[in-house]
Amino acid sequence: MQNHILSIILFTPLIGALVLLFVPKENKDAIRWIANFFALGGFLISLPLVPMFWAQRFMPGFKFIEGTPNNWIPSIGAGYVIGIDGISFLLIMLTTLLGWISILSSWTAIENRVKEYYVWFLILQTGMLGVFMALDFFLFFVFWEAMLVPMYLLIGIWGGPRKLYAAIKFFLYTLAGSVLMLLGILFLYFHHHGVTQVYTFSLTALYETAPKIYSDPAYGPGIATLLFFAFFFAFAIKVPMFPFHTWLPDAHVEAPTAGSVILAGVLLKMGTYGFIRFSLPFFPDVLTHTKVRGWMIALSLIAIIYGALVSLMQKDMKKLVAYSSVSHLGFCTLGIFALNSAGLSGSVLQQINHGISTGALFLIVGILYERRHTREISEYGGISNVMPVYATITMIMFLSSMGLPLLNGFVGEFTILQGTFMENWRWGAWAVPGVVLAAAYLLWLYQRVFFGTVTNPKNEKLHDLTPREVLTFVPLLIVAFWIGLYPKPFFQILEQPVNQIVQNVHNPQAGAAVNATLRPVGVGKGMAAAVPTIADKSAAFGPSAMQSASPVGYEIAANPRAVAQSAKGKN
Repeated sequence: MQNHILSIILFTPLIGALVLLFVPKENKDAIRWIANFFALGGFLISLPLVPMFWAQRFMPGFKFIEGTPNNWIPSIGAGYVIGIDGISFLLIMLTTLLGWISILSSWTAIENRVKEYYVWFLILQTGMLGVFMALDFFLFFVFWEAMLVPMYLLIGIWGGPRKLYAAIKFFLYTLAGSVLMLLGILFLYFHHHGVTQVYTFSLTALYETAPKIYSDPAYGPGIATLLFFAFFFAFAIKVPMFPFHTWLPDAHVEAPTAGSVILAGVLLKMGTYGFIRFSLPFFPDVLTHTKVRGWMIALSLIAIIYGALVSLMQKDMKKLVAYSSVSHLGFCTLGIFALNSAGLSGSVLQQINHGISTGALFLIVGILYERRHTREISEYGGISNVMPVYATITMIMFLSSMGLPLLNGFVGEFTILQGTFMENWRWGAWAVPGVVLAAAYLLWLYQRVFFGTVTNPKNEKLHDLTPREVLTFVPLLIVAFWIGLYPKPFFQILEQPVNQIVQNVHNPQAGAAVNATLRPVGVGKGMAAAVPTIADKSAAFGPSAMQSASPVGYEIAANPRAVAQSAKGKN
């Protein structure tokens, strides 16, 4: 099982979808039970990956590798190659958890075309997992595109009144970015052949040749910059960054509750994951250019402030949460483009936090919508009097989303701001108001919906959460408190891949040499002797205290340029 754990996790939802094809569509209860069985099974099957990965968390390279380059379509150099590092590991665990919670939350919400709904949802789950596992660019693009159709159908068939408009807008935006990314992939593919005389889509191979485009006399900085923006548009649309965000509120508002949960919790993270996995290692010289980096930081800061201000003005609860995602993901991209270990670690952790907190917020809105069929804030008031358990869980998740200490949001935002201040205090100063505005729009929403007396007679007989609904929140609450109280394991998981990426960005020549020598490690390949064990020394907030944990790791985190200059001097 250990040698094929990723394939088992990847294809479990797809097997569930295939099983559902043989169930009569009239038997809705059986369909629901089978879908939930495979969704829960997918999450439970992923749990053994936790101790298995923990034992290898400080090993360099990708882990649990399955497949070999060019073993799928040899004629074009495409292979079924999957593997993970600490970044993709956390996102995979988030995906299996939210996939199960989303399907469980759909039990009473979906009454029409139930069979098709669950089939497409399980196919979507496989597509999302594939994106985070793929180590072959062709395979990655297949999974990236495979997600589009299920999400388009989930919005277009089971969505709200403007579902077709929202679904088509989502599809066209994402497809436009995908076309540009495909052109960029093909350029890297043929460039690699020109350098090595080998056709391959292998990521580890492309990591060695793609950074050389910037200094290649045949192409130079101009072509490298165009390639960077080809990938940038694809990932920025998916995040979405300002000003590519306009599809998001429509998609969220019109999507069914479970669709909104999985869209906010997982699909948006594919954009930030793309920046980390591809843009940073492929185009380090472009990203460290003052103007390019300045634009990335500026767009992130605009998203933080703009998303929060627009959230303050919303009258629809779901649209308010949707615009809050623009603001929160602005923090994630800000941490990425800070280009240091603190910012990058905080960004990945904040992506997990956003999936937990905002996923819960969409569940919260969906529960009220199922009971009242309206999301207008003015329709509510005094809900805590009739739904006390619901009001308590909502308050905890609101505090989590706004970054209250002892909850998950605080750790991610604090680490991102720390990394940003290390690079430029002005960037951090512009980002801080986003934290204040988040508290403003969330607390004001809570006041209007939950406090006071019940003014609308339609709300007087609302029933509190059912056991099934409480169950959907329990794992999210546990993770929120876990990250808030003891984030050390998460930072340890992220330490090795984050430090390696930062080193590659600030010293591309040394990074290419490292990529050439540190091949991906599989199960049972003993490389632990070459890796320092620092588990007992790393401090609770990881990157902010790496000085005591690992002198080399902290030097990269605190002053990556100095390390790069030192490495060049030694060479």
